[in-house]
Amino acid sequence: MIPYTTPLFFYCTAIILIPAIVLGIAGKSIRYYGLFASIFILILIFGQSYEQSIYLGVFYILSVMLIKGYYYLRKQYNNRLLIWCLVLIAVLPLIVSKTSGFFNLSLGFLGISYLTFRVVQMLLEIHDGLIKEVSIIDYTYFILFFPTISSGPIDRYRRFSDNLISRSGKEYIDILGDGLYKLFIGLGYKFVIGYGIYNYWLKLIPSHHTFLNVINYMYAYSFYLFFDFAGYSLIAIGISYILGIQVPENFNKPFISRDMKDFWQRWHMSLSFWFRDFVYTRFVMTALKRKWFGNKYTASYLGYLISFGLMGLWHGTQIFYLLYGFYQGILLILTDYYQRKSLFYKKYRNSWPMVAISILITFHLICFGFLIFSGYLFN
Repeated sequence: MIPYTTPLFFYCTAIILIPAIVLGIAGKSIRYYGLFASIFILILIFGQSYEQSIYLGVFYILSVMLIKGYYYLRKQYNNRLLIWCLVLIAVLPLIVSKTSGFFNLSLGFLGISYLTFRVVQMLLEIHDGLIKEVSIIDYTYFILFFPTISSGPIDRYRRFSDNLISRSGKEYIDILGDGLYKLFIGLGYKFVIGYGIYNYWLKLIPSHHTFLNVINYMYAYSFYLFFDFAGYSLIAIGISYILGIQVPENFNKPFISRDMKDFWQRWHMSLSFWFRDFVYTRFVMTALKRKWFGNKYTASYLGYLISFGLMGLWHGTQIFYLLYGFYQGILLILTDYYQRKSLFYKKYRNSWPMVAISILITFHLICFGFLIFSGYLFN
């Protein structure tokens, strides 16, 4: 059973959500039923793949050992070397999974990337003292929460655990209404608009590379990627709301971004914010504190390249993913430099012609980035 693709998934999900709705309207906690529902759906997803089931089980046990172990160790032995060793152990299964293809192996399971982000986030926030306690039940629910396990959005443990409190029936009905709205918008995005773009535009473009074919593919793929992925995310968010968990939004009209900074505030937001908080910011703050560079802009720009280089590698080890990551990092560097240095930009940035031109230029930079990401140029 493939999440968000096969009719069986939607049928089983619809059935499993009915008791959650009844509990929510009655003002009862959905917490324990939601955990049961997640485990049940995951059994259906992984039931036909014995190997993936084993990998998921091993990953879960390892993550519990890391989280609970560090939670207790931190009280007596809070050391930078320790936390970075544990982070490395946490990402090791993902590294093995991403590189196993080189050895004609398939090591990993559906959702390993997103689960790794959750574990690393918890380790770092325990280190920062932001997570004060970790319940095994809540942690298990957070890690195995089925609507977001395969493709996000990437949630945070503190936000997730705050949603586990009981609500009144009226409060739940409001959340349920929002969830159903998001669910149906997501279905329209993915299975109507995305399906139409793929089958009646993208799929019909010839594979040989002429200038017109490349340009045509660039636009078709960009729109398809948005409606398919944004639809996927909205469906996951809608189902999460029905379970009483208000996971973060993932997209906010990215094609009307004024610049590349604005774009990464709108596109795959849970992923870009994760890299901002746990890679970029930490690197820049450490570099400034230890005076690695002559000025803060050097640290910031190198932080962009590291963050987006890692984001590219996270998508896959193919060269076009790495190029996509560095492309985005370089665009952010150029954007920041231009906005800091250009008197013309500072004077006219809020005028409507400047805004319109900025949106148009940014849109084409976005589309070209997606063309790189698609791998079409490398086929």
